[in-house]
Amino acid sequence: REVAVAVRDARKAADLAARGVSVREADYARPESLPSALAGAEKVLLISSSELGQRLAQHRAVVAAAKAASVKLLAYTSILRADTARISLAAEHRATEEAIKSSGIPYVFLRNGWYLENYTENLAPALAHGMILGSAREGRVAAASRADYAAAAVEALVGAGHEGRTYELAGDRSFTMADLAAEVSRASGKPVEYRDLPEKEYAAALAGLGLPPAVAEMLADADVALARGELDLLGDDLRRLAGRPTTTLAEAVAAALA
Repeated sequence: REVAVAVRDARKAADLAARGVSVREADYARPESLPSALAGAEKVLLISSSELGQRLAQHRAVVAAAKAASVKLLAYTSILRADTARISLAAEHRATEEAIKSSGIPYVFLRNGWYLENYTENLAPALAHGMILGSAREGRVAAASRADYAAAAVEALVGAGHEGRTYELAGDRSFTMADLAAEVSRASGKPVEYRDLPEKEYAAALAGLGLPPAVAEMLADADVALARGELDLLGDDLRRLAGRPTTTLAEAVAAALA
């Protein structure tokens, strides 16, 4: 199969081009760039935009371009329980799913849970201060790695029998923020503990670290959703699609510290 990727800056995908992947330039925020990027595509993976508040319009532009290109399958990376979740992030995902259904394009929804990388990509402050902050209380999160979700997406695109399916994707084992702190402490040899804050205080702390207020509020809201159990799941969709057990917290922390 010929594989193509659409990226904003082709120079950043030079390694993919060197491996024989067709690299095309496209930008969700520039709808005029999408038709050429999707030309000839039979199956498309729409990875949700990261621009809060603008994602729905951007996603709709991709859906319109996919329909014009007569795409035969559109896979979309949504969020866990998009149809019922109260987490603020779910609204744009829910509306995108509805837009895809309304388009008539055959689809598969990959409702990704939380990413382990959300916790492991920036452990330096936790190690420096011996503290992980949050508003998750004793809530559990069934997080998995980007590689796990990517493997599931590959199967959804190249495997058979996925059209019209909605998959709730989450890690095999869930953990609390106290578990996260304990694992970071164990793996690093440095004392790290979890400190729970009220939502507004946590958002203020994140803003104080330099995050845009909207992003800080979104992350604090996500922790409150975690406390409600919205990011936990007992299911095997991800393991079955990926064809292997999902990445463990210990493996993710060890890889990050290495």
